[in-house]
Amino acid sequence: MHSSFLEHHYFTTNDNVRLHYIDKGCGIPLILLHGWSQSSEQYKYQIEELSHHCRVIALDMRGHGLSEKVSYGFKIYRLAKDVNELLCYLGLNQVVVLGHASGAAVICCYWELFGDERLAKLILVDKIPVLTSNPSWSPKEVAHYGSFVDSASSVGFVNVLLSEKVNTAKTILLHRQITQNISTEDAHMLIDTSCDVSNPEAAVLLYNEFHQDCRDVIPRIHLPTLIIVGRGSPTPVSSQEWMNQTIKDSQLVIFEVEEGGKHFTFIENPDKFNRAVAQFIQ
Repeated sequence: MHSSFLEHHYFTTNDNVRLHYIDKGCGIPLILLHGWSQSSEQYKYQIEELSHHCRVIALDMRGHGLSEKVSYGFKIYRLAKDVNELLCYLGLNQVVVLGHASGAAVICCYWELFGDERLAKLILVDKIPVLTSNPSWSPKEVAHYGSFVDSASSVGFVNVLLSEKVNTAKTILLHRQITQNISTEDAHMLIDTSCDVSNPEAAVLLYNEFHQDCRDVIPRIHLPTLIIVGRGSPTPVSSQEWMNQTIKDSQLVIFEVEEGGKHFTFIENPDKFNRAVAQFIQ
């Protein structure tokens, strides 16, 4: 995807990290935030197509993609600060911001830090309110919050990322998040991109994401919000329904498994995904 038809740009954060972003199209600005250990490459089916409808800006988080590889700042709140700095650098207002998984966690943290500053609409793709469960929660609470790991298993997986089994673990994890119909090229792209991210930094970021708690953020979102999830995704649909009921003026779009409805709906069914996003932006 990083070919000549895309506009590649860089800016430097206030803690001196050079971040890469793609900027294509004109009109309403749409910021694309990728998921954990991925890059703007994951939106290869969105950038060109959606640039016909709006101005698409796809950011590589620090340490990911073509952004600078550093050993610090791998916290969700720091990534939210990076996004705010990008918007300020470009002088953007009335922005639509789309985040996938940890990218959506960055949006929630942005909201807590900056509120609706510079934002117009939100698109949350496979956003779990709280990843790590509390044993005292009722089954209903777990269903609402989407938690699917406990403290021990979250730390256990983070430690695997620091072991020699890390690339095998990343590959197994990704295969659980895609359907059998995904192309070999796209599956390899996701795996190769994930394995390219420094494992110690990926471990720090994932540990931090495991302990983000957005239960009190979700009810305070007052911008129009589009929620997208795959029926077969690790993200429980029940949690997306809770978010839909909790966020005023929100819409929920569910991809069935046969529609490419697992964790990477935008790759497995870009036509439906792009239509939903384009309709929501206008």
